[in-house]
Amino acid sequence: MNVIQFISRRYLFSKKHISLISILTSISIAGITIGTALLIVILSVFNGFFEVIRGYLLSFDPDIRIELVDEPTMVFDEELMNRILAHDEVVQISPYIEGKAMMVFQNGGRNEVMTVRGIDMETDFTITDLREDREIDLSVRGGRPGVVVSETLINRYRLSAGDELAMLSPTGMRRALTQFSSPRVSRFDVRDSYDMHQIIDGDVVYVDIAAAQRLFNMRNEITGFDLKLTDTDRAERVKADLEEMLGPKYRIQTWYDLQRPLYDVMMLEKWGSYFILMIIVLVAVLNIVGSLTMIVIQKKRDIGVLISMGMTPKKIKKIFQSQGLQIGLIGCGLGGLIGISLVLAQENFSIVKLSSSFIIDAYPVAIQFSDIAIVLSGTMLLCLLASWYPAVRAAAIQPADAVRDE
Repeated sequence: MNVIQFISRRYLFSKKHISLISILTSISIAGITIGTALLIVILSVFNGFFEVIRGYLLSFDPDIRIELVDEPTMVFDEELMNRILAHDEVVQISPYIEGKAMMVFQNGGRNEVMTVRGIDMETDFTITDLREDREIDLSVRGGRPGVVVSETLINRYRLSAGDELAMLSPTGMRRALTQFSSPRVSRFDVRDSYDMHQIIDGDVVYVDIAAAQRLFNMRNEITGFDLKLTDTDRAERVKADLEEMLGPKYRIQTWYDLQRPLYDVMMLEKWGSYFILMIIVLVAVLNIVGSLTMIVIQKKRDIGVLISMGMTPKKIKKIFQSQGLQIGLIGCGLGGLIGISLVLAQENFSIVKLSSSFIIDAYPVAIQFSDIAIVLSGTMLLCLLASWYPAVRAAAIQPADAVRDE
């Protein structure tokens, strides 16, 4: 049996009687257990919300978007499209057009500036969720192309399928002012709607890419390409490959870049909560300093005897560092077990519910083993640091002084 481990356990967990040291040790273990469990649960909840929001936004955002850096539009290049599609991770590529237009709602009697997005229905994948339920037709019927609008606009202006909408682009308005002519108005039929909760501001209306080119007076031009990958989490690696392939004239953005302010805030909240909740662990760790220091004072004569028998100060130091390690292992083990159990219970049984007005009905959770590793390693590091002062104090005891004091 390891002598250092044996002595440290005997000093830490006395079987003879319950002392103040035992109580302080138990409080330290309980505090570390609660803090560790809370950290795992809270970080898992943040992970769950992140996954929900990301999954919802990826219904409308691509994994990667490619645009020109200095120009708002680019000439459609099928050869470039095929080069990008040749990448092993790229599953699908779709050209798109995006711009602002003034929309005239006949039912509402008002005009409103909207983001208009032209998509190629044969290759587009950003509104896949809509097409799972029903076929969307944006083709020209009765001389007017179709348009898909949000449920917010449907409710605000009391629109229904077949209603007519008029759009006026900035190019058409500018031409009307400079040429003293009536503005060119494009007319569309409402064909369908989509439901998007207000995670991000603004509504987007979808039209066919050919209709968008006519609206914005673009001949063979597009705004950029949207890419779908085999694995969304590999977007950063694919971005680096495409930057090397295409050069600096193209702006390449991942799904994270497209909604960076929102994602950054969520990550800031997550790790801000981590550091705040670590205070609970820190308070428990301070009890470790007190309990181990009291053990050093109480066992001063024993330490002196051990040193006189040939045990080096280095080994004495290891005895008390081992005590801090044992407290940390017990607290982290219990806290990790409780935290993971609570997360799994929420994941499988949806114990804690959310308001029905949200897009999900229960708190989402997602376990990331990297987060668990960070929580456990951070807690263990604090426990080892807490044992440093008592260990140094014990190693500095002189045998003669210990016996004389007794």
